[in-house]
Amino acid sequence: MQQPAEDFRTDRLISIVIPVFNGADSIGHVVERVRATFHNQQFEIVLVNDASHDDSEQVCQELVERFSESVVLVQLSRNFGEHNAVLAGLRLSRGDYVAVMDDDAQNPPEEIPRMLAALEEKNLDVVYGRYVGRKHSLGRRVGSWLNDRMATIMLRKPPDLYLSSFKIMNRFIVDQISRYGGPFPYIDGLIFRASTRVDQIDVKHDERLSGASNYTLRRLIRLWLNMFLGFSIIPLRASVVLGFCASFLSFLGIVAIVVDKIWVNPQLTVGIPTVLACIVFFSGVQLIVLGAVGEYVGRIFLDGSGMPQSVVRYVRRGGQDDE
Repeated sequence: MQQPAEDFRTDRLISIVIPVFNGADSIGHVVERVRATFHNQQFEIVLVNDASHDDSEQVCQELVERFSESVVLVQLSRNFGEHNAVLAGLRLSRGDYVAVMDDDAQNPPEEIPRMLAALEEKNLDVVYGRYVGRKHSLGRRVGSWLNDRMATIMLRKPPDLYLSSFKIMNRFIVDQISRYGGPFPYIDGLIFRASTRVDQIDVKHDERLSGASNYTLRRLIRLWLNMFLGFSIIPLRASVVLGFCASFLSFLGIVAIVVDKIWVNPQLTVGIPTVLACIVFFSGVQLIVLGAVGEYVGRIFLDGSGMPQSVVRYVRRGGQDDE
């Protein structure tokens, strides 16, 4: 049963961080629902506009003017991606607890009190919302499933834990993950680096208010690579295993060719086709290994060269800009 927000203690501040990208048609509705949910609770809403292509910046500015006591706008200078935007919002949040939700109205803010109650009752650092009756498209579901399976391997998360973008965290874990300064953040990876006190509860999942998901195949691949290469050395270890397996298979192939030539089919011509097959096989293995190593080296270079995680153009609070 949903616990109303007014039943909570009022001596704590709850921050709601919302990354905004092309959400001009829905973000106002989301803010209104958050305000209705926490009308008797200390709260703040941190909107992080990730350089949207629509009128999101103007809409967010109007929301700050209307609700100057509770809404803050963080405007990024260009599009950096959802996780970068969330980290920018987390750093500017002031709450004892911080919830993260989407701008498309699919995450009901009315579920946050239940998530917060579970966080406190079980002494957890993070509580995820596991969607009941997901309204995502088939492509998004497949991408999420692949990402979830990979996270189980890479991050060693519990297999039944669903890493949704709808979550609530305490101040301790927010401070820990906010220290990350690399250009390729992955929020869930940072969480599992810092804590294992993580759980989930079932929450509703509403229909999108308008438009389509901003998670294209390209964005899903980029997110997957951030987790795959940014928070584990398993790909490098897999490259070593792949190399050994390729060498072993090649050795078996050579033995089979020799046996076939001497005892089975002496008339068999062993020459260019065999050599070409071996070259192609080993070239593929080398490209896989070099690609994995090159990606790691490239990320180290970009990190060392000072590539920014995000650039804040301005922060607007109550009609005033903090440059």
